[in-house]
Amino acid sequence: MSERDPIPAEHGPLVAIVGRPNVGKSTLFNRLCGGRDAIVEDEPGVTRDRRYGQADWAGSLYRVIDTGGLDFETAKANAGSQTEAARAALARGIIDQAMRAVDEAELVIFVIDAKAGLVPEDLDVAERLRKIGKPILWVANKVDRAADEPAMHELYRLGGDHVFGISAEHGRNVAELCDAIVEALPDAPRVNEIEEEADETRPIKLALVGRPNAGKSSLVNRILGEERMLVDATAGTTRDALDTPVEVGGRRYILIDTAGIRRKARIDAAMEKIAVAMAEKAIARADVCVLVVDAAEGLAEQDAKIAGLCEEHGRALVILFNKLDLLEAEGASKAETARKKLHEDLDRQLQFVPWAKAVFASAKTGKGMQRVLDAVQKAYAGYTRRVPTGELNRWFEGIVEKHPPSVFRGKPIKLYFIQQPQAKPPTFLLSVNYPEGVHFSYRRYLANQLRESFGLEGTPVRIVCKARGEKKGDGTRENTRGKRGR
Repeated sequence: MSERDPIPAEHGPLVAIVGRPNVGKSTLFNRLCGGRDAIVEDEPGVTRDRRYGQADWAGSLYRVIDTGGLDFETAKANAGSQTEAARAALARGIIDQAMRAVDEAELVIFVIDAKAGLVPEDLDVAERLRKIGKPILWVANKVDRAADEPAMHELYRLGGDHVFGISAEHGRNVAELCDAIVEALPDAPRVNEIEEEADETRPIKLALVGRPNAGKSSLVNRILGEERMLVDATAGTTRDALDTPVEVGGRRYILIDTAGIRRKARIDAAMEKIAVAMAEKAIARADVCVLVVDAAEGLAEQDAKIAGLCEEHGRALVILFNKLDLLEAEGASKAETARKKLHEDLDRQLQFVPWAKAVFASAKTGKGMQRVLDAVQKAYAGYTRRVPTGELNRWFEGIVEKHPPSVFRGKPIKLYFIQQPQAKPPTFLLSVNYPEGVHFSYRRYLANQLRESFGLEGTPVRIVCKARGEKKGDGTRENTRGKRGR
């Protein structure tokens, strides 16, 4: 329950949290993982997919899966209208996702609302879980004070030897539950057994962002090779920013599927506002962002705003025109015309990120998916690239001689040396006599030359100027324009 990186590090056995809607599963998930990364709201059905998180307790590491609420009554309902049919289908999808999580897990935590008491569906779920034959911890949540404890005694009807009465929201008795989790997982690795991984082997944290219904969840499912995410034609099916570990072609990724980001003026529901905020947070903790655009609809103003968020956070970026199958269905000639127009729109509307690679693919058919992953790996390589100081300054001498900066207030600008204090994104510190005299166009020139010379594809490049002897530079960011990779 420490404050650690919420991205699952793929360390430790899996623990699945299951139960009816609105019993506090996501609150418990956040408590165990030490974060606030699952949406928590007093509304049934908020969590819809499997969400993975990393947890540790007493030095032992394990992973936690948050699942959607098991609502068998809605799933079995006879559809009297199109809306009811859609709700029933979604409920069945959520149940399927939750049961898949149980199949994956080595330990199951079954959560009941102590204040609501037992309902027949709790008994049905308990019976299903017992048939699976995996160890189960029975948890009565919302036992906020000692006076609430008598209400949990009827929960022993579920058949468990012990019921943990906790308050996930306030942390009451959660330590006792954590002790039981670790005790039930004797093979969980220890924190001191995990070594820091190099960038070449560390999972790439890949955030899939874009407007609603662009195909982000379908893309996750295509990469995973299974229906891990609920996919529906109704925009807004995904709410949580979901973290899913996967290995493809020997390369590990953490896929972060996010809610579609709408224009703020069009966001009415409080839950969607929270989902959008979480999507923006997902961008901030990603290595590479894939901006998923519906190729049939084309670019919109909101796509530019999302790309701007990625650039502001300094994240590598790949622009994916999804639903290539819809373009090709119109015929080769029309598809080529549509491609050209999309590239023209891209150069006009996203001119502030010309370094972002644009690719076409279809999550539905799988065509072009390898191009997407290749672009992601190149962007990550540039994002994490560190240029040795000696090599960097030899390059710098040639560049300055070839194209020196202009004068400032009648005085020559002297460039002394350049160094790279950090990567992610590559950031270069330029020592100069007049930092304010280095025009943005010259910083842009240096950034473009750095990108071309050292393979910094698909990533922002920061140029910070400082006077000799200063500890901090002016922090000015490059504003690169140039030819986009295609």
